[in-house]
Amino acid sequence: MRNICITIAYDGTEYSGWQRQRSRPTIQQAVEEALFEITGTAATLHASGRTDAGVHALGQVAHFLTAATHDPATFVKALNATLPGDIRILAAREMPESFHATVDATSKMYRYVIDNGRVADAFLRRYAWHVFRLLDADAMRAAAQALVGRHDFRSFETDWPNRMSSVRTVASVNVERAGDAIRVEVEADGFLYNMVRAIAGTLTLVGKGKWPVERVAAALAAQDRREAGPTAPAQGLFLVRVEYPAHLFQREDL
Repeated sequence: MRNICITIAYDGTEYSGWQRQRSRPTIQQAVEEALFEITGTAATLHASGRTDAGVHALGQVAHFLTAATHDPATFVKALNATLPGDIRILAAREMPESFHATVDATSKMYRYVIDNGRVADAFLRRYAWHVFRLLDADAMRAAAQALVGRHDFRSFETDWPNRMSSVRTVASVNVERAGDAIRVEVEADGFLYNMVRAIAGTLTLVGKGKWPVERVAAALAAQDRREAGPTAPAQGLFLVRVEYPAHLFQREDL
């Protein structure tokens, strides 16, 4: 069997997340059905991680095993010709059979987008959370630095516990303003359920001046979801990229 790795971009608005569900459309289902149409055999996609309903991806990574003889470029063309326009295959590459998109991932970066214009941008409503009150991006950035490092992030996890451990290592958190848009980018070795959305909601309280900068560190230390801020809406969240060991990929391959 051949092991094909694909990089996928998608608009998650019309989907109930990545993972197959019995009665709702998902990204995994759409791509697996397209693969079946192309190859005539069923294939199971394994992604770097699941995205939730309404969440988008710029660079999701997944793999599947197949006996089909199509070369990677043909998979890209054929899948894009078969899939709906809100799911695009950006690249494909044949990998060793031992490669696993979930297990081998070393880190991921997520971006949360806030539309901070006085009036909501009609063209960003599917891709950003509108917060009309002017946010202090510098204060948000300063507060976010308390999250960098290895910590127990249960204060930022919905319905704890969802995993064996809520300890994660955050490599960086950055907050930048570009006009009316604010981007919160978080890179870590793994993420908990709604973790980035909870971080974005919490930092927004700092940006509004409702919380002092120091309170984010206190919320983290409390290890209690009630001590952090709200969970920001799904539509502002994007999976930007997934990192793998250098011996498996060159950056241009992803």
